[in-house]
Amino acid sequence: MTTRKNALVTGANKGIGLETARRLAALGFKVWLGARDSKRGEAAAEALRAEGFEVEWLELDVTSDESVAAAAKTLAARAPNLDVLVNNAGIAPGYLDALGPDGHYERPPSREDIADIKATYDVNVFGPVRVTQALLPLLLASPAARIVMVSSYLGSIARAAGNGQSPNVMGYGSSKTALNAVTVAFARELAPRGIMVNAAAPGYTATDLNGHKGHRTVQQAAEIVVRLATLDAGGPTGGYFDENGPLPW
Repeated sequence: MTTRKNALVTGANKGIGLETARRLAALGFKVWLGARDSKRGEAAAEALRAEGFEVEWLELDVTSDESVAAAAKTLAARAPNLDVLVNNAGIAPGYLDALGPDGHYERPPSREDIADIKATYDVNVFGPVRVTQALLPLLLASPAARIVMVSSYLGSIARAAGNGQSPNVMGYGSSKTALNAVTVAFARELAPRGIMVNAAAPGYTATDLNGHKGHRTVQQAAEIVVRLATLDAGGPTGGYFDENGPLPW
């Protein structure tokens, strides 16, 4: 008898997270849809169930140690292991306010708000660390778990320094740079245990985070996330990729 594989996607009630949940469910995973808000989370899960997928909402606030611990306990009681973890939840407070009429980001680093940067790091960096640490026993119980950190092109120092064309978003961009470093650290630890950990850059996607100004669809964005979540044995780990291949750190 084949046991259905389990996947958890954080921040999955909308945007790239929701599309990633849909795609993984379509591949046969039972998907745990992580979301803070019960109304939005359950509505998203119900919408995917209406499409014929096995999806359940899992209450999960990545900024809360207590919420993450409770989610891990709930999951452990319902699933023997976790085969895929997608750390997708992310925020960019103040980003929309800094967009000019032409859609370009116009807030220099010297004017970024420290409180916004702290909030960004709590979700975008410490959140994935919290969640990964809490769920590690379930991931290790899988014969071949995969962890995907949803990063950004803005996390690439080489791209930012090399062409100057990407927006100079210090808080959000540096949080994704830090997430890339977190990716490598976990990959180094977990490679001997058979777990692959990689960072995905989905591109500038039309989501609530940017007021739907992104030029890519969530379907396009989810492609690299799902690919890294379903790598075969012998695939890469500790890497940073978009759909076309490795990216410069």
